[in-house]
Amino acid sequence: MKQAFALFFLACATLAQAEVTQQVVDIPTRPGVTQRMVVLTPEAPKAAVVLFAGGHGGLQIYPGGSFRWGEGNFLVRTRGLFAEQGLTVAVVDAPSDRQSPPFLSGFRQTPQHAEDIKAVIAWLREQRKIPVWLIGTSRGTQSAAYVATQLAQAEGPDGLVLTSTILTDRRSRSVTEMPVERLHLPVLVVHHEQDGCQHCRFSDVPALMDKLKGASRTKLLAFTGGISQGDPCEARAHHGYNGQEREVVAQIAAWITKKN
Repeated sequence: MKQAFALFFLACATLAQAEVTQQVVDIPTRPGVTQRMVVLTPEAPKAAVVLFAGGHGGLQIYPGGSFRWGEGNFLVRTRGLFAEQGLTVAVVDAPSDRQSPPFLSGFRQTPQHAEDIKAVIAWLREQRKIPVWLIGTSRGTQSAAYVATQLAQAEGPDGLVLTSTILTDRRSRSVTEMPVERLHLPVLVVHHEQDGCQHCRFSDVPALMDKLKGASRTKLLAFTGGISQGDPCEARAHHGYNGQEREVVAQIAAWITKKN
């Protein structure tokens, strides 16, 4: 099993009356390549979640755990909320050989990306022997879904969560166009009914749900309301569940841990 060879930062915080440790970790993946991630671990985690930000995905995580880019992304800004729900959280950056533009653009659906995330999944499983789920938002759903379709069951995730899914895309395959029909793991789809992003129209969600009939269990969590500001494809619009973060995270975590 591959081990983390660098641990740059360790801090403790109190979230929801539970101790959460934060680490910045690099793990080796492909020859000469490392994958950096911020890892939040509560005292007794029920599962682990790997979070994929949208956009170009180049978070450029600093050794102290801050981000050069993407702090406002839905999954990045809610990482602490996931930890409050009793989940180990790994926020993944672009790998070491993609630390300049275009970062993950053009890379999300490649065997190399799947290899990097396979190492992340293995590392997380080794730490606590708990299920590992992939959660993507916006273009991060193209990473999460691709990896889930490419890795063998023993190496792949235990479940998949797609939030604000890319449902149409002229530049690359949308999630709906991927072979998601062959997934047999649990799949949760989270979408805002008023998502104004042209690639994520709620009217296109049924086509995705139809392709997920092979999954062991599925559910669509549809949200309305909240606050929408700025570009409809950015994280402070309905696309990023602005003003609804705590509710959205709580429902995702409950589904992952089978509370509903």
